[in-house]
Amino acid sequence: MVGKYWYHKSAIIDKGAVIGEGTKIWHFSHVCKGARIGKNCVLGQNVYVAPTAIIGDNVHIQNNVSVYDGVFIADSVFIAPSVVFTNIKKPDPLKPNKDYQRTIICKGAAIGANSTIVCGVTIGGGAFIGAGSVVTKDIGENEIWYGNPAEIKGLK
Repeated sequence: MVGKYWYHKSAIIDKGAVIGEGTKIWHFSHVCKGARIGKNCVLGQNVYVAPTAIIGDNVHIQNNVSVYDGVFIADSVFIAPSVVFTNIKKPDPLKPNKDYQRTIICKGAAIGANSTIVCGVTIGGGAFIGAGSVVTKDIGENEIWYGNPAEIKGLK
């Protein structure tokens, strides 16, 4: 326990990261300077949190997820293993781009394993994204989406 949160000895927590009370950070994770993580969160093994990423309270992020710059995750969100967040619309290795697109995951949303969330979208509160989905557009509150590309399949 460091301060009021806990992290595994293999995790890297940069000075200047803000981490809330009761949060647990597991093996081989890296939280960068400037990242903000709320209270009572769980970051599984091998989670990366970029400098401008913001994670609310009571968020569970399972193994092998990178929360890149421009991603905002509200309270009580569940992110399953190996979810991918992108943050640049048109990557070009010859022109480094730091014009990160904002991605917003609203309160109570759940994102299934191996889903890809293309940057610039908003996933509404309470929405459910099925495993393996590719989200390319905004999703409304309490909507159920899955597929590649993900499509609305119903309401919760």
